[in-house]
Amino acid sequence: MALTEDTGGKAADAGDKPRQTRDAVATRARILKSAEKEFAKKGLKGTRIDAIAKRARCNKALIYHYFGSKENLFSAVLELTYQKIREAEHNLELAHRSPQEAMEELIGFSFDYVSEHPEFISLINDENMHGGVHVSHSVRARDLNSPLAALIDQILRRGQADGVFRQGVDPVQLYISIASICYFFIANRHTLSAIFALPKTQDVLAMRRRHVIEVILGYLRPDSTQEALPKAPT
Repeated sequence: MALTEDTGGKAADAGDKPRQTRDAVATRARILKSAEKEFAKKGLKGTRIDAIAKRARCNKALIYHYFGSKENLFSAVLELTYQKIREAEHNLELAHRSPQEAMEELIGFSFDYVSEHPEFISLINDENMHGGVHVSHSVRARDLNSPLAALIDQILRRGQADGVFRQGVDPVQLYISIASICYFFIANRHTLSAIFALPKTQDVLAMRRRHVIEVILGYLRPDSTQEALPKAPT
C-alpha cells in the first residue's frame, strides 16, 4: 500500500481513505490561502514557494504535487479570488429586489468589497502586469464571471420595462464602469488623500461610496441626456 503525506508515514488501509481525502482537501485549501497572502504581498515574481510552504505548514513537494508549478498555483489563486467575489455577489439575491434597489446594492457591494479586500486589488493588479495571461487561459475564471453579466442584463431589462432605466445600456460595459469607479479611489487612496487633503476616515469613505452610487444611478436614469451607445454584438 502506498504511503501518503497524510498518514504520518504509515500504510493506509481502506478505512483511512475518507480521512485522507479530508486532510488533502484541507491541505490544499491551506496552501491556497497561504499563497493568496504571499502573492498579494509580493506578486508572482517576488513570491517564493518556500515562503508559501512555511506559511501553509507543509513541504514544497506537496505544493508541487497539488499544483505542479508556481504559475499554476497563481492561476488557482486567481480563480479562487474571482470565486469569492462572485459567491458574495450571488448571496445578495439581487434578482428578488426592485431594479433600483438591486443596482444600488450591487454598486455599494462592489465598493465595499474592494475596500475590505486589499488583496483583491493586489492580485488583479499583478495579473494585469503579466498581461492577464493566467486568466485568459482559465476557463473557470471566465465561467465564474459570465453569470454576473447575465444578472446585470436581467436587472437592466426589468428597469427598462418599468421605465426607471434608460435603454441601450450594455451590461458588460456597465459592470466595467462600476468596477472601475469603485476600484480607482481605493487603489489610489494614499495619493488621492495626499493631493486633495482627504482624511483616511470612514466618513470620507462613506461620502465616496454615496457619490459612486449616485453617479451610476444618474447615468441609468431614462431622462439622461447622454446618448446611449449601441450594445455589443452577442
